[in-house]
Amino acid sequence: MAHYKTLKAWQHAQRLAIECVRASRGFPDYEQGALADQLRRACYSVPLNIAEGNTRQGSREYRRFLDTARGSLAEVETIIEMARELGYMQPADFGRLEALVNETGKTLYGLLRKISGAAARIPSV
Repeated sequence: MAHYKTLKAWQHAQRLAIECVRASRGFPDYEQGALADQLRRACYSVPLNIAEGNTRQGSREYRRFLDTARGSLAEVETIIEMARELGYMQPADFGRLEALVNETGKTLYGLLRKISGAAARIPSV
């Protein structure tokens, strides 16, 4: 398997995490310990789980980490939608993050399908 840094899914997730952290700095002070913190933890989880899964032995373990990354990505998407609705984020910033979420989701899903397909081709012992 390719090193995680060469994976498009990891590259997009890494970029998304950096942009989300930057955006979270603009949340009100009273949200820094709540919604902004939750956004940071969720966005960190996506590339971290892709990287950790990539180093695991076996497709089943890898898929489990990729599933966790997908769940965290859904959390990021929900938080940025809430932040937009609450006025914590400018429309242009939301649009940029939403595009990154979508691109990350597509590449992550593609990676998950690739890993699942590889696991299906391995004969059972």
